[in-house]
Amino acid sequence: MRTILITGGAGFIGSNLVRRLYNKYPETKLVVLDSLTYAGNAENFSEEMKESDRFSFWYGDIRNGDLVQDLVSKAHVVVHMAAESHVARSIFDNRIFFETDVLGTQVVANAVLKNKKNIERFIHFSSSEVYGTAQTEPMDEEHPLNPMSPYAGAKAGADRLVYSYHQTYKIPMAIVRPFNNYGPNQHLEKAVPRFITSAILEEPLTIHGNGESERDWVFVEDICEAMDILIHCDFKKVEGEVINLGTGRSSGVLDIARMVLNVLEKPDSLIRHVGDRPGQVEKHIASTQKARELLGWEAKTEFEEGLRRTIEWYRNNKPWWEKLLWMKTIPIVTANGTLDYH
Repeated sequence: MRTILITGGAGFIGSNLVRRLYNKYPETKLVVLDSLTYAGNAENFSEEMKESDRFSFWYGDIRNGDLVQDLVSKAHVVVHMAAESHVARSIFDNRIFFETDVLGTQVVANAVLKNKKNIERFIHFSSSEVYGTAQTEPMDEEHPLNPMSPYAGAKAGADRLVYSYHQTYKIPMAIVRPFNNYGPNQHLEKAVPRFITSAILEEPLTIHGNGESERDWVFVEDICEAMDILIHCDFKKVEGEVINLGTGRSSGVLDIARMVLNVLEKPDSLIRHVGDRPGQVEKHIASTQKARELLGWEAKTEFEEGLRRTIEWYRNNKPWWEKLLWMKTIPIVTANGTLDYH
């Protein structure tokens, strides 16, 4: 039985991927390693999964070398998704981002190296944030890396660390750089679920700055489809490659807030502008050419459709997200010393 180890598999994207693989591949064993920080949730797995001999969950930190080594030694595929992942939170507490995202990735990469004989492929989950603001449109995989926040800097370090292990040690790796994800089960610190839940509760939808910054928004099911392809394709085609996962379309943050209010039939007066976030990226838009050529993959979900599906999920799952409300905003000390909440 093929064994896939997914680090960070209890998080938003990770749990969506685990559920997809569990339902689609009955001859595959799934092993999840997660430290269940504020962004990880064991409730993302069904009772059927938890009781199945095809699924096992390990509560632990990716910086734990002995644990990671043991799990990697029993795997054929390693999908490394574990990371601290919130830009604003990285400004508030940057140390943990470098410890988890860079040093944790080094631990996983070292374990892959030690077990290179049995590891068929190592897929590292990076981020479009490593690019910084778009210098060219669309942004292809050769775009300069100009991280603009501690989170982005940590992800860029991990990204290049994995690449260096391929160049030096020839580990069988591929790197994906997903653009902004959204969908069911996402933590309220992210823009789309924060807007949706605020609108449901008729609370202010806070917009950083003028809200004109644009992002390439990708529905989580589309990202999971791309990861599925990477896990099962002829790896010779993609080994050593970096691949963007985006739609090639960008939407402004303020426009999205208005779309959420429109779907929920709430007034635009709920929109409230706050100070711009330090390290703000002005625009992200993905080149999708490489993903089409290497994976035969394109995002299928139009943003309007994905947003409606996401809104419906949050409407129907209030008990899941109500307990997260206290973490919707966090304090940030700006460069001039003032305290803002984002």
